[in-house]
Amino acid sequence: MKLPLFFALALASLPPASSAADKKPAKENAAKEAQTQPPGWLEWRGPLQSGVTPETQLPSVVDGKKPLWSVEFPGQSTPVLFKGRLYINGYQGDGPDLQEAVACYDAETGKQLWVHRFNDFLSDTIYLRYSTSSPSIDAETGNVYVSGTQGLFTCFDRDGKLLWQHSLMEEFGRLTFPNSRTASPRIDQELVITRGITSNWGANGAAGDRFYAFDKRTGELVWTSSPGERPQDNTFSQPYLTWLDGCRTLISAGGDSTIVGINARTGDPIFRFAAAKAGAKGGINASIVRYKDSLLVVHESENLDSSEVGRTALFKLPMGSKSPEPGKPQVYEAKDIEQWRNPLGTLASSPVVVGNRFFEVTGTGELGAVDIETGKVLWKKKLAAEQRQSSPLYGDGKLYVAMYIADAASSSKVGGEGDTGGNGELLVIKPGDTDGEILSRTILEGRCYGSPIAFNGKLYIQTDKKLYCFGKKGNNPSVALVRNNDAWPKIEPGPAARLQIIPGEMLLKPSEAKAVRVRTLDAKGFTVQENADLSQVKFESYVPPTALVKALMKGSFNPQGQLVADAAPVASAGAYQATLGEIKGTMRARVLPDLPLKVDFEQVELALATDNPPAPAVPNTLEPSTPFAYPPLAWNAARFRFEVRQAPGEGGTKALCKTIENKLFQRGQIFIGRPGSKDYTVEMEVLSEGNKRKMSEIGLINQRYLIVLKGNSQQLEVSSNQERLRESVPFSWVPNQWYKVKSRVDIAPDGSGVVRAKAWKKGEDEPAAWAIEVAHKHAHPEGAPGLFAFTPQEQRAWIDNISVTPNTPAKP
Repeated sequence: MKLPLFFALALASLPPASSAADKKPAKENAAKEAQTQPPGWLEWRGPLQSGVTPETQLPSVVDGKKPLWSVEFPGQSTPVLFKGRLYINGYQGDGPDLQEAVACYDAETGKQLWVHRFNDFLSDTIYLRYSTSSPSIDAETGNVYVSGTQGLFTCFDRDGKLLWQHSLMEEFGRLTFPNSRTASPRIDQELVITRGITSNWGANGAAGDRFYAFDKRTGELVWTSSPGERPQDNTFSQPYLTWLDGCRTLISAGGDSTIVGINARTGDPIFRFAAAKAGAKGGINASIVRYKDSLLVVHESENLDSSEVGRTALFKLPMGSKSPEPGKPQVYEAKDIEQWRNPLGTLASSPVVVGNRFFEVTGTGELGAVDIETGKVLWKKKLAAEQRQSSPLYGDGKLYVAMYIADAASSSKVGGEGDTGGNGELLVIKPGDTDGEILSRTILEGRCYGSPIAFNGKLYIQTDKKLYCFGKKGNNPSVALVRNNDAWPKIEPGPAARLQIIPGEMLLKPSEAKAVRVRTLDAKGFTVQENADLSQVKFESYVPPTALVKALMKGSFNPQGQLVADAAPVASAGAYQATLGEIKGTMRARVLPDLPLKVDFEQVELALATDNPPAPAVPNTLEPSTPFAYPPLAWNAARFRFEVRQAPGEGGTKALCKTIENKLFQRGQIFIGRPGSKDYTVEMEVLSEGNKRKMSEIGLINQRYLIVLKGNSQQLEVSSNQERLRESVPFSWVPNQWYKVKSRVDIAPDGSGVVRAKAWKKGEDEPAAWAIEVAHKHAHPEGAPGLFAFTPQEQRAWIDNISVTPNTPAKP
């Protein structure tokens, strides 16, 4: 039954109605869920995960020239707020000195309480596409979680103390892209969840859009999930947490333009269906919203059944899904669960559900009101020429809509400024049955990428120039009580059915010992026992049945439940299985030696053949059958991008070869050492096949700087981001000849540094002087050593005799 608009608006502070799909665990506390007052705006979509605020006394008129306060802190983020403190991502500086930052402000006065800055490094970020994610706050601890575009995933306490940090690029092989889409963290009970496209090792070696759940207090990895197919693009669609068939479930768009559901306690995939064509115009970036037993999906990609771009659709929430095999979701056809569709579409602006209607801003700048039961478009209103990722906010019977670029003509009609330039616009709109009444519109300095939020009678929004606060001064306790059907009830778990080893993946040095803890979980993933008695748990090396290469890590568990790596300074990786009675669980681990590192490939047995690799690898038919071996399993993203082969020329040596068969792998970047390494020198030998017109690029990674011999341009280049820090000098080198490349990084006490590099023909004396010295004001203080090759014209690149040694004192 269609609800009258006034009644629908009265339901604005309520989440979607409960339904059969919401089945909570059978033995939970059956008391009615209490209505509560949200403690703050903890994640960018708000307390109901939908861009709806229960605030009841919000302004009807906003004047960009008269904010309560504003500060210069540019970004593309949405603020979050808790206990009087506002947290926001942004960026500061310019050129090689630009840094991403997270800042904390007094929400009442705008006084900056603390700021923490991060360097960009080894990323493909272009223009000023920084701070595209938003912080998240844990109400239990007050801790703040931040995702950087370069892959730094960090936990701070409320006062800005860094509690733990992961470099997802160096630890898990996270990839970066020119669009810089970076997911915002999700917090659920003791877990903080992030996502990104990664190319790690073993079963996670192939590129995949993966979810990673960490213990929010310790930073230990709890689970990893790969629910989708091979991604064609990255996405920052915000996952939705809910209940499905009695399981805590995370639902999100994927990098392959599918909608996926996974068990939020274990990472097990539950369901998947394609909602658009993969890789077509940016995938699905708007956030999914649940409505009753349905999922609202908005995109601006090419549709599955036509060449048209963009669609909004309502899909039946898949219930009763059965995994066809461990680690695989049940796959549905979109046409079998689609309930309706309409042609509205948007790239990244998320819809707001209000009662039985929802509102969305299309990519062409139109605000649309839609009956969510039928998909009928009730009205549309042109607001501007286009929209990016900013999403509407609904509260107190009004929509607050931030537009990417202001519409000059229309803004002048309602008290706006005529000269919009590169400025965005904030509109206040009262939605009706047939139209939306514009109550206020005002120009903001800078473009609007982030979304507005509301708390304590105030509005907050960031542009790519400033952070603004509007509304009423002082304390304004005008928040309605809300019921959140997606919140956690009291859980009474069932019998133990599996083990969960924490951390689920670890990195060790030779001879290092690290402890684990073991949970017992019921069939739905709920904790039965937090810490099982390790003396009763049996640990043993384990080769997953799906493993492409059967490999074991060199190490074993001691009686105290610690994994102890062997003393040999050799890289290795593998899995372990824990058994307690009849139940089991697995974890992964790898060993990377500390400095110094000496790597050649003479002891590697070339036991495989390119025309008959281990299944399911694709045979190489582009050349005669050639013996090869895979690189060390413990090296992130190395397999299929590199192989060990007989080196060109006489002498019978073996070397690492950049593959050229798969154009998706033209560029290969791998880390061979430990994150956190610093003050070291890297030296190696390189060779590019080719001719005078066609050569490849080969280089090394030293402390998050990339030093590359560029064949076609005949240069020695130092970079960390192609648009931020890149300097080069001419260097003449020829194909099919071995050269040596060497680099060191020196950091001064004030945090500045100098990157030094040189190259010379193998067999000749090393030059006394460095060929290039690049100063960096905010130098990278640490970073894993690594290797790089780029073969755009399919000329093989070779690397051999790698040395990573501690720096000797620099000569004055």
